[in-house]
Amino acid sequence: MALAIFDLDETLISGDSDHAWGEFLISKGLVDEVSHRQKNDAFYGQYKRGELDVHAYLRFACQALTEHAFDHLCALRTEFVRDFIQPLLLTQASALIEHHRSLDDKLLVVTATLEFITEPIVALLGIDELIAPIPERIGDRYTGEIVGIPSFGPGKVTRLQAWLAGTEFDLKGSYFYSDSANDLPLLELVDHPVAVDPDPRLREIAERRQWSIISLRD
Repeated sequence: MALAIFDLDETLISGDSDHAWGEFLISKGLVDEVSHRQKNDAFYGQYKRGELDVHAYLRFACQALTEHAFDHLCALRTEFVRDFIQPLLLTQASALIEHHRSLDDKLLVVTATLEFITEPIVALLGIDELIAPIPERIGDRYTGEIVGIPSFGPGKVTRLQAWLAGTEFDLKGSYFYSDSANDLPLLELVDHPVAVDPDPRLREIAERRQWSIISLRD
């Protein structure tokens, strides 16, 4: 049994769930279209360039959650997953997940996108374990703050090591699948780093280091 770790956005799905959530909020008239799209696009651009200020991004991502009660947010999220996420699912990603499941590997998603957004997506993929930034909630309201360390860049390694400490698993024979050079700290940690439809920076590194490069796009 090995640990099979997956990034989510642009890896197991053919898009970015956090950016899509912003577009969903705009489509519902729940945020100002011009300012929210401008900020949403700007953070997405920073991420793709490897320049993301993760704390500023998470403050922005959490802000919309503070505007509504938890039950209402969950109803919105159900609609979001149906209309915005299901079209991004990839047949080959499902096959990869099932391959590791058939080997009795432990499946885990580690993502920089908020747990509130990603939890039902990961469940839809049939994966039980998720490491993601945790938005603080008191009662039925989110506060706009993050609990603990964000799982982004080196934070993915920190959060994974904390998770491992509470399990019987280790990284012997482990895999990590990602599309992004932002995930280099974790890719360098596992025994089997795999670049999935990689961005240009990760492709260059993967080719130079002779890492596996695959595509899950249909």
